[in-house]
Amino acid sequence: MIEQDKICSCFGHQKVEITDELRAEVEIAIDGAIKDGVRTFLFGGLSDFDDLVYDVVSERKKKSPEIGIKRVFCFPLDRDLHKPPHWFERKEYEALEVPAKSFDYWYTSLYYRNCAMIDMSDVVLFYAEQRERSGAYKALEYAKKAHKSIIDFAK
Repeated sequence: MIEQDKICSCFGHQKVEITDELRAEVEIAIDGAIKDGVRTFLFGGLSDFDDLVYDVVSERKKKSPEIGIKRVFCFPLDRDLHKPPHWFERKEYEALEVPAKSFDYWYTSLYYRNCAMIDMSDVVLFYAEQRERSGAYKALEYAKKAHKSIIDFAK
């Protein structure tokens, strides 16, 4: 029986102080995820933490291309989306996707995109402090309720 590749997503606050210690912890977590079969990494692209994870995953992809790492940017669904949103930073992604759940206004589209990413994931990386109005914190609470494997670097 062939085991299906696993998926990892990441979420964090928009502004995160990226220290050498945090980077080292993320590198260990990414290496462990890859060792455990993660091959697809999902990104939302709205935080310093996302950028850190993207950079580490890209380094691993470049160092070991035979592993077959895939980086996927996940847009929030926008009923009027005819071009990428102004905040989309073009990087090298192997795919662009719109994981969809229904929503009623733009902010909820981000929340439901995050929930869809978490639903697809086997492992979820967070930098989420307890801030009730934070999208990263709301995603963390959703991942806990979904019983996902979680690593939160904000602790």
